[in-house]
Amino acid sequence: MGTATKDIKFSADALALVQKIIARYPEGKQKSAVLPLLHLAQAEFQGWLSIPVMDYVASLLKIQPIEVYEVASFYSMYNLNPVGKCVIEVCRTGPCWLMGAEDIIAHIEKKLNIKIGETTADGMFTLKTVECLASCGTAPMMQIGEKYHENLTCEKTDEILNDYRENTKEHISHWSKEKIKKQSEIKK
Repeated sequence: MGTATKDIKFSADALALVQKIIARYPEGKQKSAVLPLLHLAQAEFQGWLSIPVMDYVASLLKIQPIEVYEVASFYSMYNLNPVGKCVIEVCRTGPCWLMGAEDIIAHIEKKLNIKIGETTADGMFTLKTVECLASCGTAPMMQIGEKYHENLTCEKTDEILNDYRENTKEHISHWSKEKIKKQSEIKK
């Protein structure tokens, strides 16, 4: 474990959940816990996975760091660079595209003065495009954290972004700190 990794540590609630997650898998198969542990890590460490954070996850699972890097770099739900407090994931696949996702993306880029993959100067928003989010019947749509925003128009998108700007104090993640705490309190 490198020097930088020694300073990385999950909160007590997250560590309790890590142990429960790892215990779900047979001895020697703890690598199977890598996906949920990466979600936890992202929630705990400002919404993204640095190399030291991924090394820490590997050490908890007793696997090689490359095994974590491969998973984290494959899935769009993991951020390998710093992100804003709100990561806007706009679906770009066929049904959403046909229903106006391209217009929504262009509108967000103009409103926030960023391009896909960039973060606003104030660190509030990061814009990403992702593959199917399984909400084809309510296209176009975007996801911020755990929440789906569907049947988007430019006006509705403005309202959503304004609401997040006014009401967001810490990073929004697919796994909120409240969810981590609740999950760690659930008995096996």
